[in-house]
Amino acid sequence: MEDAPAAASEASVRRSVSLIHTLSLSLCMYFSLLLALKNGGFEQKRARAGKLNGGDNQDRRSEPSDQSPNEPDRDDSLDDFEEVRPKSRRNRAAVDTAADAKSDLTLIEAVRGSRKSIPQVVKVWVERYEKDRKPAMLDLLSMLFESCGAKYHIDGDPFEETDVDNGEVEDHQSSKRKDFNNFRDNLVYFWDCLVTECQNGPLFDGILLEKCTDYVIALSCTPPRVFRQIASLVGLQLVTSFITIAKMLGSQRETTQRQLNAENKKRAEGPRAESLNKRLVTTHEKITSIEEMMDKIFKGLFMHRYRDIDPNIRMCCIQSLGTWILSYPSLFLQDRYLKYLGWTLNDKSPGVRKASILALQSLYEVDDNVPSLDLFTQRFSNRMIELADDLDVSVAVCAIGLVKQLLRHQLLLDDHLGPLYDLLVVEPPEIRRAIGELVYDHLIAQKFNSSQSHFKADSESSLVTLSRMLQILREFSTDPILITYVIDDVWEYMKAMKDWKCIISMLLDENPSIELTETDATNLIRLLCASVTKAVGERIVPATDNRKQYYNKAQKEVLEKNKRHITVVMMNYYPQLLRKYVADKAKAPSLIEIVLHMNLELYSLKRQEQNFKVALNLIREAFFKHGDKDSLRSCVKAMDFCAKESKGELQDFASNKLKELGDELIAKLKTALKELVDGDDEYPLLVNLKRLYELQLARSVPIDSLFEEFSSMLRNFRNVNDEMSSFLLLNMFLHIKWSLYFVRNSETVLESSVSSLLSKRDTLFKHLESFLPTPDIEGGMDLGHQLACRVCIILVELWGMFKKSNFSSTALEVLGFCPEESMLERFWWLCEQQLDNLNETEDEDFNREYVEETSRDTVMIAVSQLVATDTVPTEYLASQIVSHLVRHGTNIAEVVKQLVAVLKKKGGNVFKIYLEALKRAYYRYMAKRSNNGDQASVNKSLLDCKKLALHLSATFVGFARSNHRSDILQIVVDGINFAFEDIPNHLSFLECAVLHFAQKLPATDITDLLRNVQGRTENVNMDEDPSGWRPYHVFVETLQEKCIKNEALAVADEKEGTSVRRRGRPPKQRKLQGKKLFDEHSLSEEEDMISASDQEGPDEEDKEDEEEEDKALINVIKSSSKLRSKTVSKLPGMECCAPSLSSAFIGILTEALQERDALFLRRFH
Repeated sequence: MEDAPAAASEASVRRSVSLIHTLSLSLCMYFSLLLALKNGGFEQKRARAGKLNGGDNQDRRSEPSDQSPNEPDRDDSLDDFEEVRPKSRRNRAAVDTAADAKSDLTLIEAVRGSRKSIPQVVKVWVERYEKDRKPAMLDLLSMLFESCGAKYHIDGDPFEETDVDNGEVEDHQSSKRKDFNNFRDNLVYFWDCLVTECQNGPLFDGILLEKCTDYVIALSCTPPRVFRQIASLVGLQLVTSFITIAKMLGSQRETTQRQLNAENKKRAEGPRAESLNKRLVTTHEKITSIEEMMDKIFKGLFMHRYRDIDPNIRMCCIQSLGTWILSYPSLFLQDRYLKYLGWTLNDKSPGVRKASILALQSLYEVDDNVPSLDLFTQRFSNRMIELADDLDVSVAVCAIGLVKQLLRHQLLLDDHLGPLYDLLVVEPPEIRRAIGELVYDHLIAQKFNSSQSHFKADSESSLVTLSRMLQILREFSTDPILITYVIDDVWEYMKAMKDWKCIISMLLDENPSIELTETDATNLIRLLCASVTKAVGERIVPATDNRKQYYNKAQKEVLEKNKRHITVVMMNYYPQLLRKYVADKAKAPSLIEIVLHMNLELYSLKRQEQNFKVALNLIREAFFKHGDKDSLRSCVKAMDFCAKESKGELQDFASNKLKELGDELIAKLKTALKELVDGDDEYPLLVNLKRLYELQLARSVPIDSLFEEFSSMLRNFRNVNDEMSSFLLLNMFLHIKWSLYFVRNSETVLESSVSSLLSKRDTLFKHLESFLPTPDIEGGMDLGHQLACRVCIILVELWGMFKKSNFSSTALEVLGFCPEESMLERFWWLCEQQLDNLNETEDEDFNREYVEETSRDTVMIAVSQLVATDTVPTEYLASQIVSHLVRHGTNIAEVVKQLVAVLKKKGGNVFKIYLEALKRAYYRYMAKRSNNGDQASVNKSLLDCKKLALHLSATFVGFARSNHRSDILQIVVDGINFAFEDIPNHLSFLECAVLHFAQKLPATDITDLLRNVQGRTENVNMDEDPSGWRPYHVFVETLQEKCIKNEALAVADEKEGTSVRRRGRPPKQRKLQGKKLFDEHSLSEEEDMISASDQEGPDEEDKEDEEEEDKALINVIKSSSKLRSKTVSKLPGMECCAPSLSSAFIGILTEALQERDALFLRRFH
């Protein structure tokens, strides 16, 4: 009973002494310990290592075989076989020279150099280690520190007496030098080769990799980030390499167990059974030893670095953990390891979240892993679904792939997928594509449903998938845009969408098993049009970057082939589809636009001219059947396309049909005008005006005879509705635009054409001016929002078309025009009314059809265009536009910001515009207050003025603040002058506008301003109106406080004797203590300190902290080592070696030495 505690004590002493002596003891102490323990610890330890290696003190190359005595040694036979064919003398000389060159490389040079030299260098090092361990270990540990970037050189001195205190660290990972390009990969490969090379020898000697592991864990816990990066990389790779060896040993153990079982059936005892049993035990002990080393690295390194402040270290940890679990599930496929993957799903770094998701994807791909993941899935499945809507697009796409894996194993219910389907219409196309693939696999193809049989490779599969697709589209049938998004998301994965014949047969009711409802038929036609558009390489959903698509030659050939195939299929069936569905305005637009993606030349080549003519006649009839915008535009685009792209006789036929279309429309308009004059319904005229408008958008229509009638209608029939007036004005404007186009592009300028154009322009200007409000006249014409927006936009277009600079010094100079200031003011008043109109869509249904053309955003863009193109003087409109910066939401604000940017590029005086804009905003507030309006409206006007001043003053930050000091001062001075023009009524301008700019000035200017402002009030009695003078007092007190604060800071700087004062929060105080590098039971206390700092995000770290972490280890812990140096020097036996030890390692090893000393004295004294 007494031997057990003694044995435990001796084991503890042996472990402490063996782990500490290389860094802490001098040569004297080292040899004294060897003398004290030579009959005990090291002999037993060497014997145990020899037992793991398969023999007593035998070299690994002469290890006896565990096979029977009659069975030849496989290693020897392989060596003999290799010697049968000796290499030529020249080749052998070359190989020997290359081998010698590689053997001369140091370990760090091999890592920095070529990857090919690493195996040979490792092999040479292992041979050196087997001959003399200490110098070899010295080289290996030196390489480890040099990999971390420590710059020092050891000239053969013992490692424990080497001082590495030169204070410099080089980051090899991020270095741009050519010899460091593959440093990271080479370093990982080096340690993998080392473990592989040592698997039959030093790997189990109890010294080599245990000591390396201790150093790696210690370095991974140090404050310098580069140390933690390299140490984490090495430590994680060691576990990966250990797993490779463990799997190989596990395979050997299984083979040995089978052989042993077979041998036991023959005879229970015998030399072969004994040999197999011995080999089985040895292999099991090796596996246990490797798993212990893996667990040690996991607890000492991974458990602390997976939450490191550096996201790259965290990501590397999670990637390695996923590899470990996948490759060695017998040990790592447990909840105690899986939980780290679940926790890091909430990491703040997108790269870490993505690494965790990819690791889980690889685990769920293996069916055998799913039962062990059941509890983990229940705990973290909700978070996996939430990540599908992650802010980072790549993370969201990977999360959607993970959800697919869960669906494949039927680990999620359909109720959980509701939020995912909403992502079908989100903006990032990558997310939409990923969700589209999920929808196709789960709902359409139903790949995850085990009860579903596989589809047949014929039209039946297309019918089934199309039916399921229509079922999904029913959920979005009220919004065609959403349907387009869903089709775009699924199109890439659903082959049935390219089965044109199947879709056409369903539309023509050729398949009795499918009965389409009206909704399904509409959605199927939309699907057909969208699929055809995608097949020819065009977008159906607008791109966010608005970039034009480019295709290489092979892609263009594929797209052209698709277009030919579509045309061939549609030739015979397109007229039938038009006859059946063209009367339906919901189906007609999509169906008609299919012709835009066909190769019309094939109609002539395939002798299908009759089908082309029939289709064109049906489209022409559809133009006069419908009056909605979408149908009319589709018909016009289709007929114009046929007239341009068809060939020969068919092109002449299409051109004639288009001309007949215009002539018939003009005749219908004349008839409708007469009917309206006679008192009939105005709808025929309105719908034909719409048709004329859509036709004129694409091509010129000769309506000279109708122009005067339109003008007469506007002049004599003032009671017509706003929509009628809008389309009369639009058609007159488009006619003038086409007339100007022909005049400017004609070879000779006819005076009659110019005079006619001038007459029409002036007529239109008069009509437009009649719709403008007059500020001096109360009441006036009450315009609807749509008509008012049309008037504003048409005026902007006309002023831009006839801008004087466009015609100066030309024969058409007479066409130049510039609006008068009075007309410009009336125009802006109308525009401002539309900007302030909060109910811009409250009119009748016809307004919603053209809502995107008559929104206040469009009005603001048009007005800004006037200023940006110098069509009108900048002084008036620019300040008015800027005054609306914060009043109408983000869209208007972006337009105003773009205008300001354009004015700055042109060199305009935007600072004067800023002041005028502030005055405009202040005038609005004063007008609200003087009208005794609603107090809430008055307060909002004042708040808008303050917000405007805050946003404009915020443009002066950083360098701009000093660069534009004079401009800021000018704004403040002019603002003060404006405020004192009418006191105390305008004094509130000081508080709501001027104060924000005054605070941007330096203290000297503020002092002068205060003196100037206070001088203006020396002889003024402020007690007569205290409330009116309150803004003045607020303005003065605020600036005085700023001056006092600046003076206090200046005094503080003088007392400190520093020329530059530190700004921001004070640097974080680090409580750095000596680290117990080699005590595996004492990692938690110090690691808690490091991990606590790791929990602070990178955004919370100061630059000073970053620089401190990047210093060498020796500089970071120098203060701690100085405090401990006195204690170390007092330890028994340390007086002679203390001066030669590195000061850095003294502080690190103090506590370990104290524990070692106590045990040493109890055992031997």
